[in-house]
Amino acid sequence: MTITEEQCKRFARDGFLVSKGVLSGERLAKLTAECMSAWLAEKGEFDAEATWLQNSLLPDIHHRSRLVCDYYFDGPLVGVAEQLVGPNIKGATSQLTFKLRGNTKPFGWHQDNGYGHLDPATAISTLTALDDADVENGCLWVLPGSHRAGQVDVSDRLSAEAKAVGADLSVEVERESDAVPVPLIAGDAVVLHCHLLHRSEGNLSPERDRRILFLRYADADAVEVYNDRRPRLGPLLRGKTRFPEVAEFERDLFAKNETS
Repeated sequence: MTITEEQCKRFARDGFLVSKGVLSGERLAKLTAECMSAWLAEKGEFDAEATWLQNSLLPDIHHRSRLVCDYYFDGPLVGVAEQLVGPNIKGATSQLTFKLRGNTKPFGWHQDNGYGHLDPATAISTLTALDDADVENGCLWVLPGSHRAGQVDVSDRLSAEAKAVGADLSVEVERESDAVPVPLIAGDAVVLHCHLLHRSEGNLSPERDRRILFLRYADADAVEVYNDRRPRLGPLLRGKTRFPEVAEFERDLFAKNETS
């Protein structure tokens, strides 16, 4: 999958881009079913007494779903990452971010590079909608162009202990009235610059879930600023890297995926 020069310019200007119909039909249905099966096996149904992490996040979903692994390693969004990040690409995160019906908890303004500060700051987050997402059931809101101001310093709240329990790295923003919702149809994906400020409200729909497959892609040599500038480990998907540990990371999983 490639995006046009005009779309690249729009991404540079606004910090986000919506790609329509990245997944559809049987492929979308089967991937959603595998994600939901993994979620229920680990998390169960929504529990009002559980923590935000328990109700909203399942990491490393590509370890639990063959279809997600295929999509993460060699799906259409990897091509988009090559255009927006560069020729050397690694996977930086795969997770489910769910707001099942009943989960009315909002998530405040933040930058994804706040939660995983990578250098160079060229990483992108991709959010593929497994359900139709709109204002009622908790779609994303963004501040267009906010990425151009760079990184918001939240390092004082990024201790190892805080990260382990889910640090609150939300920030105050000016001109919140400039925010716009990003509704998606199931199978659409929105791509975010790592510095773009975004948030989501709770799911206020009594009948509909809002399930998202979140995949982050980074330069193959990106390092973790908060972790003594060690290389961010993730599968090398395109090009090359100067870090042997990245070149070898999940290579067996990747090879198995190619040949099985």
